Amino acid sequence: MYKLLVVTLLFFTGSALADSVNVYSARQSQLIKPLLDAFQADTGIQVNLITGSDDQLIKRLKSEGLNSPADILLTADAGRLSKAKTMGLLQAINSPSLFKVIPAHLRDPGNTWFGLTYRARAIFYAKNRVSPQQLSTYESLTDPQWRNRVCVRSSNSIYNQSLIASMISSVGLPKTQQWANGLVRNFARRPVGGDKDQITAVASGRCDVAIANSYYYAQMAFGGDRTLRVAASKVGIFWPNQNDRGTHINISGAGVTASSKNKANAIRLLNYLLNDDAQRWYATVNGEYPVKKSIPADPRIQAWGAFKSDSLNLSELGRFNTHAIKVMDQAGWR
Repeated sequence: MYKLLVVTLLFFTGSALADSVNVYSARQSQLIKPLLDAFQADTGIQVNLITGSDDQLIKRLKSEGLNSPADILLTADAGRLSKAKTMGLLQAINSPSLFKVIPAHLRDPGNTWFGLTYRARAIFYAKNRVSPQQLSTYESLTDPQWRNRVCVRSSNSIYNQSLIASMISSVGLPKTQQWANGLVRNFARRPVGGDKDQITAVASGRCDVAIANSYYYAQMAFGGDRTLRVAASKVGIFWPNQNDRGTHINISGAGVTASSKNKANAIRLLNYLLNDDAQRWYATVNGEYPVKKSIPADPRIQAWGAFKSDSLNLSELGRFNTHAIKVMDQAGWR
C-alpha cells in the first residue's frame, strides 16, 4: 500500500465552500487526477485530492468523524464501500441521473455508493500448456487435473475476499468452503504478490492457471513495460461460469461522505465521472469497463470477447466479507 499523498496543500475544514470539493481516493493519483482536473477546468470548482489505501482512508474518515473535510470517498472495491456504509461514513443521496445511468446491481440499494467502472475477475491460462476447452468455472479449478497448477494472491486481497463473498451469496457457505478447500490443495505455491505477479507466474511456467482482475492484464498487455507485454502475450483470458451465474465482477466506485460540507458539488462530480468522455477515458487508460451501457470498452479489450457477468448486487460483497475471510482461514488460504 502506498503512503497517503497530499496532492493539494490545503483542505477546507471550516464552513462549506461553494467552489470546492474534497476527494479521498484509493485510486492512485494518475488513475483519477486527470478526470478531476478536467472537472475543475469545466466547472470552476476546485478539487482537492488525497490518495491512500482503502483501509487508510476509511480509518481516517472514521477518526475525523463529522469534522472530516472529505466530500467523496472513492475506492476500488464494492466491499470497502459497503464497509464504509456500515460504519456510517457515507450518506444516501438522491440523484435520478445516477440512478438512470448506473445499473442497479452496480450501486448500493440504499443509494450511498455508486459504481463508476467495473472489471472482471477472470481465469488466466498458459497458451502453450492449457486449452480453453479445459476450463469452465471457478469451481472446476478444484479438479485433480489442476493439482499444483493454480496461482492466486493471498487471502488479504479484497478482490479474493469479494470473489468468495459473491460465491457465498450465490451457492451458499458449505459449497464455498468446499471450493476454497479444494482450490488451496491445487495451489502451485504459497500466495505471494499482486494480480500481475500471478499472471507473470503463468507466463514463466511457475503455474498454469491463475485468478486475477482483467484490468491488470490490460495494463500488462498494453502498457509501456516490454517485459510485462511479453508475459501477457503468453497468457490467455477465460471468462468462467458462462453457463450459470456469470463471471464475477467488481467496481471502482464512490459515495458522498456523511461529513460532506459540499454535497451539491460532490454529487455534481459523481455525475461528471459518468459523462461520455470520462467513461471513455477510463475504458482506454485504466483498462476497465464503463458502467454506462452506451459507451463501449476499449477495442483492444473488446477483442478478448464478450462475456456474461454476474448480476449479483455488489452490496452482497460487503454483507458476506467477514464470512469470506473465515472461509479462507479455515481452508488454510494464507
